Amino acid sequence: KVLWTVLVTVLGYASSLPVGEDALCTAEELAKYRIIFIGKWSQTAFPKQYPLYRPPAQWSSLLGVTHSSDYSMWKKNEYASNGVRDFAEKGEAWALMKEIEEAGEKIQSVHGIFSAPAISSGTGQTSTELEVHPRHPLVSFVVRIVPSPDWFVGIDSLSLCEGDHWMDEVSVDLFPYDAGTDSGFTFSSPNFATIPQDTVTEITCSSPSHPANSFYYPKLKILPPIAQVTMVKLKKSQLGLSAPFINLPAKSNEIIDTVS
Repeated sequence: KVLWTVLVTVLGYASSLPVGEDALCTAEELAKYRIIFIGKWSQTAFPKQYPLYRPPAQWSSLLGVTHSSDYSMWKKNEYASNGVRDFAEKGEAWALMKEIEEAGEKIQSVHGIFSAPAISSGTGQTSTELEVHPRHPLVSFVVRIVPSPDWFVGIDSLSLCEGDHWMDEVSVDLFPYDAGTDSGFTFSSPNFATIPQDTVTEITCSSPSHPANSFYYPKLKILPPIAQVTMVKLKKSQLGLSAPFINLPAKSNEIIDTVS
């Protein structure tokens, strides 16, 4: 009876462990990171139809989550949830927060939620801190492009763990995505729901293939990054201290295109 009880306990524990990429993380402790989001959406970089007023180019607040592979905030080529739709179209976070909370309670796939303030122009930076756990080493977030029909930038399930240790620093260039819920072509398009809903797709210099598309630059092979995110692991001596403005070197991302 004792052996059977032990076996059942071990099997029950094993079945509750997350599976997938994060199952390989054997880091021994929690890790904290400073996440810095840098907007690179300037009129020089993206001259076509650049929003100058009502409203001018800017970024919403950043909303993110640290989680296991059992949870997904959004995925390319899959349908956006109602929460992601509301956030991408209107910048409303309530429904998305509710979805994250329910996922955390239901399958314990969420470790923490983090957010950073909005940026009132197309260029600039914002930052906050996040915490990852060996069973929840993945990071996902979204930032709405303002103004836009349903466009956003973000990261889907980036692991900060490499085997038995946490990475010291990670930087990722960000490109625009269409949530698939609004059919507008331009930054200032009126609300026009996509029926039936489409999947999340990356916006490129040639897709959607229409001259009205605000990101349509047919002479380019790829769009330059519209934003960048950097995550820097905090040392124990830095924990609890307010982080100073981090001046990260900016890479050139200017567009030169006669179409604009």
